[in-house]
Amino acid sequence: YTHIYTQNNSSFVSFSILAEVRDKLCSFSPSYEKCNIFSEYGTISFFTGRKALQERQRQQMARGLPKQKPIPGVKQVIVVASGKGGVGKSTTAVNLALGLMANDMSKSVGLLDADVFGPSIPKLMNLKGNPELSDNNRMIPLTNYGVPCMSMGFLVDDVAPIVWRGLMVMSGIEKLLRQVDWGSLDYLVVDMPPGTGDVQLSITQNIPIAGAVIVSTPQDIALLDARRGAEMFKKVNVPVLGLVQNMSVFQCPKCNHETHIFGSDGARQLADTLGVTFLGDIPLHITIRETSDRGQPVVISSPNSPEAAAYRTVASAVVQRLQKVSS
Repeated sequence: YTHIYTQNNSSFVSFSILAEVRDKLCSFSPSYEKCNIFSEYGTISFFTGRKALQERQRQQMARGLPKQKPIPGVKQVIVVASGKGGVGKSTTAVNLALGLMANDMSKSVGLLDADVFGPSIPKLMNLKGNPELSDNNRMIPLTNYGVPCMSMGFLVDDVAPIVWRGLMVMSGIEKLLRQVDWGSLDYLVVDMPPGTGDVQLSITQNIPIAGAVIVSTPQDIALLDARRGAEMFKKVNVPVLGLVQNMSVFQCPKCNHETHIFGSDGARQLADTLGVTFLGDIPLHITIRETSDRGQPVVISSPNSPEAAAYRTVASAVVQRLQKVSS
C-alpha cells in the first residue's frame, strides 16, 4: 500500500512491498530523488520529487511513438472515418471496398472492421462464423463477394455486448492488425470507429496509412465532428483523401421530388474550407438501406443503379487521390 503525508511543509510517500518468502530482496537503495530496489528478479525503480518526475517524463518521451510496421501483404491501407456515429460510415466503407474492386477487377481488396464496440461488417457483408487459423497461426479472414473480411464480430456472439476497458480494446485492435493472414492485397479498407479516441490513434501510430476518407451528412452537427476527424488525421500525418457527403438528397419514390433532409452541400463546403477533395455525394435512398440490411451491398446487388454508380464514383476519386498523394 502507499500513504501520502505532509511534514514540515514537505510531502512524503511511504509504501510497503508485500513479498513472499521466495522473493529475495537483495538491497534497498533510497535517495532523495530516486529509489532502487534490487532483487534477483530485476530492479524496481521509482522517482520522488519534481526533478525526478521531470526525469521520468524525459525517459518516456525519449522512447517516442511506436514504430509503424506495415501489414504483411497489404500495399495500401485506406481508413474510413467519421466524427460521429450514424452518418453511414460502415455502409460507405463496405461499398467503397466493393467499388474499388468493381472499377478494376485486377485489384484485390480487403475489409477490416476496427469498430470494436459496434461491429457492422458481418451484417453488411452477410458473414458468420469463426475464423480458422493458417499454418503460421494467423486468423484467416471470412470472404464474401470476393472481399476477405475481418471483424471482432466474428469472435463474439452476435448479440453479446463488448464491455471492455481501454487495455483490452488496444489488445483487440493489435490482434486485428497483426494476427490476420490477409494474403496479398492492393487495398485494405478499414472501417474505423466514430470519434477521435484511443483506437484511432493506436491504428494511425502502428501501421502506415495511405489516406483517410471522412464520411459526413450535410447536417451542421455532423460537419462539426467531421472537421475534428479531419484535423486529427492531419495532426498524425495521415493524408486526408477527401470527404464523402452521405444522405445528401432524398428522392421521393412516387413523384421523384428531391428533398435535402439534412441540408445541402455542407460537406462540399467543409471540404473547400479544409482544403481537401470532395469525393462525391451518396443519396439517401431506400435501396441502399434495404440491400444493406440483407447483407447484399448495393454495389453488388444493384450494380446498374444510380446508387451503385455513386459509390463507384467515390471509389474512382479515392484512387485518383491515392495516386496523387503517393507521387
